[in-house]
Amino acid sequence: MGVIAFWVFAAVSVVASLLVVGQRNPMYSVLLLIVSFCALSGLYILLGAPFVAAIQIIIYAGAIMVLFLFVVMLLNVPTEDPPSGYHARLLGGAGPRHFGAVLSVVLVIELVVALGRLQLSPTPAGATTTTVYDIGVRLFHEYTFAFEATSVLILVAMVGAVVLARKEPR
Repeated sequence: MGVIAFWVFAAVSVVASLLVVGQRNPMYSVLLLIVSFCALSGLYILLGAPFVAAIQIIIYAGAIMVLFLFVVMLLNVPTEDPPSGYHARLLGGAGPRHFGAVLSVVLVIELVVALGRLQLSPTPAGATTTTVYDIGVRLFHEYTFAFEATSVLILVAMVGAVVLARKEPR
């Protein structure tokens, strides 16, 4: 059962991620990215990391994607325009899909190198497991400033998107 669930979540994640890049409508891309995040959350559950799965849903599929949706709706960009001018010359006339294909090949090469250097070792006998309570205490006691700075940064980004997207009165 676990193997079947893994392959289903993995396939949904890969297909949704490929469709995010291939969509011309940015609203569909955002919705497909949410599907990809939810599939990744399912993979985390299968790995025995329910806290990371919950954080994946709450932070990424919840907060960050809502921010993306606000930006897409405020900018009101119906579809992707083909590159022209400076951007077309920057990409060498190849277009964003070719540029994305080159970047994906670079990512696969980096992944192969990283997996080649990975050394798996069993958990030491005296190691203790970290609970969600321990993570919460460390987050709100030791990393309070970083946590609050991140929330202010996200708020500033959202206000900036609203300011940039508003239309000037005539």
